[in-house]
Amino acid sequence: MSERPAPVELPELSGADLADRPERWPILDRQVRHRGRVTTTVTDTVQAPDGSTIGRDWLLHPGAVGVIALDEEERVVLVEQYRHPAGFRLIEPPAGLLDVEAESWLVAAQRELAEEAMLAADEWSVLVDLFTSPGSSAESTRIFLARGLRPAARPDGFDLVGEEADMRVARAPLARVVDGVYAGRLQNPLLVAGSLAAAQALATGRELRPADSPWPARSVRQ
Repeated sequence: MSERPAPVELPELSGADLADRPERWPILDRQVRHRGRVTTTVTDTVQAPDGSTIGRDWLLHPGAVGVIALDEEERVVLVEQYRHPAGFRLIEPPAGLLDVEAESWLVAAQRELAEEAMLAADEWSVLVDLFTSPGSSAESTRIFLARGLRPAARPDGFDLVGEEADMRVARAPLARVVDGVYAGRLQNPLLVAGSLAAAQALATGRELRPADSPWPARSVRQ
């Protein structure tokens, strides 16, 4: 009978160690491959700590915000939107790019909620911050929780164009959304992370960060 291998002793992270930290390896060369409407594709030659070099293709991205908007019955405001790269019509929270000069993250989220769902909210807090695809994109996203919903007009000058012109707005109970995530029926990363975070926060009474909390990913970017 073969002996069991000895258990691997792994260091335990806690306190200040249990946090992502900014780090940038030296970029020896950068080639811009394509400039698009939203993203720019670049190839970097990067020097690793051992002195070797590696090539990485990745996307420069302005970042985004998303909103888990809950009504008094704990139903989530959702939009159905066609996403061409995925080849799916995804169910998503209201969300949008950080592409307005000098606009705060909270104001951007409030604007997106009004543009896509024609709603405003009286209570705002931060649910989670995440990099949506850190191996290939610089996109950082902040997901807010919005409560105290009320009707609002779309901002002046905003028109529904492209995929947004075919977008449908709906609501669903938060518990049902969470079930859809675990069943694999709902795949949008902002909805997955935001709905799970909201459900856990409500169930435990967790105190969320204020809506104007620092956002390390954006500070490093600036």
